Amino acid sequence: MKRILISALAALMLAAPAQALTTGWASFYKSGRLTANGEHFKPMGLTAAHRKLAFGTMLRVTNLKTGKTVLVRVNDRGPFIRGRILDLSLGAAKVIGLNRSGVAKISFVVVK
Repeated sequence: MKRILISALAALMLAAPAQALTTGWASFYKSGRLTANGEHFKPMGLTAAHRKLAFGTMLRVTNLKTGKTVLVRVNDRGPFIRGRILDLSLGAAKVIGLNRSGVAKISFVVVK
């Protein structure tokens, strides 16, 4: 019993803290020359634009309608349309099935 308790406590201490899940509307973009961090924009890349998250932040984005998930890196600022929380590159939008509708309800979590 003592070993089980010690093992359970050790597992809890090693577990990563839970990240907050953010839900809202996302869109995608496929044109542009440079991103806000100075990189050349790659439409088929797996990147995203967010208003405040630090460049380089990795996000696990899920399309709530399709259930499909993609891992993206924040490298740009936006979206600049009221009510949207994330802009995905065309490549990322295709992975989760957002490219056909143009806008979709998504959730994302920051991944370390």
